[in-house]
Amino acid sequence: MTIQNYFLIDSKNVVDNVIVWDGGSDWTPPAGYTMLVKSTTPAMIWQLNTSATPNVYELVEVVGAGGIGFTWNGTVLTTNQPQPTIPSANTANT
Repeated sequence: MTIQNYFLIDSKNVVDNVIVWDGGSDWTPPAGYTMLVKSTTPAMIWQLNTSATPNVYELVEVVGAGGIGFTWNGTVLTTNQPQPTIPSANTANT
């Protein structure tokens, strides 16, 4: 068996933890939890779109990029972080 990182998803479909596990039967996930292999699970994360005018952060699907607090809809994880903002060029440093 291969040792891999797994998402431990609770009954509310939130990633509760990321664990290292070989997938073997010597340990079983807690009742009510879903286990997903991190490296093969798609996740929607914020990425900067520099081809947009003005530049904006957009949710983009990336495999293996999920984390604790992400939500699972049965197909893809989605970040729990708010959309980042780009500081205005007119913001003065004081």
